[in-house]
Amino acid sequence: MKITKICCIGAGYVGGPTMAVIAQKCPHIQVTVVDLNEQRINLWNDPNVENIPIYEPGLSSVVAQARGRNLFFSTDVDQAIDEAEMIFISVNTPTKTYGSGKGLAADLKYIELCARQIARVSKTDKIVVEKSTLPVRTAEAIKSILHNTGNGVKYQILSNPEFLAEGTAVEDLFSPDRVLIGGEVTPEGEKAIQSLVEVYANWVPKDRILTTNVWSSELSKLVANAFLAQRVSSINAISELCEKTGADVNEVSKAIGMDSRIGSKFLKASVGFGGSCFQKDILNLVYIAKSYGLNEVADYWEQVIIMNDHQKNRFSKKIVTTLYNTVAGKKITFLGWAFKKDTNDTRESAAIYVADNLLFEQANIVVFDPKVSYKQVLSDLNYLNSRTENENADQISAISDPYEACQGAHAIAVLTEWDEFKNYDWQRIYDNMNKPAFVFDGRNLLDREKLTRIGFKYQAIGS
Repeated sequence: MKITKICCIGAGYVGGPTMAVIAQKCPHIQVTVVDLNEQRINLWNDPNVENIPIYEPGLSSVVAQARGRNLFFSTDVDQAIDEAEMIFISVNTPTKTYGSGKGLAADLKYIELCARQIARVSKTDKIVVEKSTLPVRTAEAIKSILHNTGNGVKYQILSNPEFLAEGTAVEDLFSPDRVLIGGEVTPEGEKAIQSLVEVYANWVPKDRILTTNVWSSELSKLVANAFLAQRVSSINAISELCEKTGADVNEVSKAIGMDSRIGSKFLKASVGFGGSCFQKDILNLVYIAKSYGLNEVADYWEQVIIMNDHQKNRFSKKIVTTLYNTVAGKKITFLGWAFKKDTNDTRESAAIYVADNLLFEQANIVVFDPKVSYKQVLSDLNYLNSRTENENADQISAISDPYEACQGAHAIAVLTEWDEFKNYDWQRIYDNMNKPAFVFDGRNLLDREKLTRIGFKYQAIGS
């Protein structure tokens, strides 16, 4: 089946960039991205392409090339579903906060709502593609909903998980390590798989397009993120040992990273991993293992999360103990709030949890992040329900100028590895801080020697 019209339900961090690149690379295919969030769609359609809701290097220019030609953003979900031959589901699948599986399992209510809407609207056969990160055998639930509508429409369900990393999403989409497509092992399933293969083959070499059964595809996404997160927690565990023994975690990670069997990626010690995928996917894996009675497997993977939480708490405690066991009433400046550089995504950012811990200690926190708004900072903290919204607003603020944010601070905590932080006038920052002036580098980003020479009391992860 030659695909000419694609619809994507969900204009978030996966759906928006992925569809923009597909539209740019496949000018013969009409791509419509739909979302019920009118404000989000308005931003995608903003005449100034720099105002699109997702910050990713290179994404604005991709959208500018394709938008209005064969890339469209709309809130008319029904029309887009009706017209499309292939429908991508790219809605949020947060960890459940209620009921069975609370705190571990993925909440699939939005996936089910999408399936029911597709079933209600569709009049012609469709290929439905899971793009959201989903627990294994979700396709079976989608298939059950779609195939029991009684209207005669036939569906093929594919799994096409996204492996892009925020901050390099456009680059990852342009030149992916692999594209994974899972489908049913039937003649109809094979045809559907080939339809999606041909879309990606417009720019991805076919030897990088892997096809599997649908269950292997779903599980591969969870396992890939679990393995990457495991490496981060592993080096972070060693960072604490380094601090106790006098070793330097940067030297250790370089030494082990040169082993070709290990490699250097994801061996950079930090205050902890964040983002929408790692924690959610590992918890999902833990839940699946427990549901099959594989308790030892579940405990193994859960330890990755425990280590990550420990690293964030340890960083917070170090700030308190170093500042003479109290930060009450002291100004602590956070450089960075996003979970990593080159994105405005703050989901599960380490900064949120470090801030929460310090607010319990009655610190006054000022945030500077080049891409994150004060509204988002407050929203992230309020979501934790640790205190009232007014209490959060009283204790934390955000300033759009980094030098003003640091003025009068007792300490600076680097929580995101934005490159611009390295190039600041640190002498100027030091001159305008309370003394002694502390820097807690949660990303091992800054030049220890330079800052120490200026007069800072500098502390980094793992040394």
